[in-house]
Amino acid sequence: MAYAAGVDVGSTQTKAVIIDEARRIVARALTDTGANVTRAAETAFRMALEDGDRREEEVEYVVGTGYGRYKVTFGNTQVTEISCHGRGAVHMFPDTRTVIDMGGQDTKAIRVSPAGEILDFCMNDKCAAGTGRFLGAAANALEIPLPDLGPTALRGERAVKISTTCTVFAESEVLSWLGKGKKIEDILLGVHQSIATRSVGLLRRVGIESAVTFTGGVAKNPAMIAAIQDKLGTGVNVSEESHYMGALGAALFALDHILAGRAPAPTPGAA
Repeated sequence: MAYAAGVDVGSTQTKAVIIDEARRIVARALTDTGANVTRAAETAFRMALEDGDRREEEVEYVVGTGYGRYKVTFGNTQVTEISCHGRGAVHMFPDTRTVIDMGGQDTKAIRVSPAGEILDFCMNDKCAAGTGRFLGAAANALEIPLPDLGPTALRGERAVKISTTCTVFAESEVLSWLGKGKKIEDILLGVHQSIATRSVGLLRRVGIESAVTFTGGVAKNPAMIAAIQDKLGTGVNVSEESHYMGALGAALFALDHILAGRAPAPTPGAA
């Protein structure tokens, strides 16, 4: 049995996934990226090996992806995160035709074919206002742990209007609303709705086709899922593996290489 791996080096966290020849995930791991990108890639891969109780020599091919994909020095090749998220999303949800990938520094809207090939994509171009970093700024301003943002926002009843399009000013606007006596949960509801509005705008630029799959670390946030579904007027696919979707797609590309290498050579003279 051979194994393939994908390592997704993101701006905030680095993820690694190992799959078997049946395309099943047998191990996964994540770690903070930090300043040493190469070390983060190595750490995530080592953690995944430990998680799956696998030896490094059992992994025949490794694909790096993410903004730091060229820092996966032990990898065999690199594939863009756009291709990997598209491939991973269709593998996890075969009905996927549109993907929204929301990470720490950017948000991507991707339209894919039934085979997971990229048909069109676009990224946010307004600072980091539609990303996890924007949520981080709000969390910092309100002194709330990042994992508590979603549950707190879901308790909101009257969302405040967040107008800034730049993360640099997000904390100031959040604190301004707090100073005006607005409830924290209503402020956070407004933050989530603001991000969702920008994200759905990106989706419309590539063309929204059912089904929509939500990937990236922010897909773990229940208020963001709810806000995007509300703006779309329909449900979105979300998996427990959504955070690992880029690494999963990279691992699938790695497995393609392994299996292609085993394909029998054509018979000489065959038509």
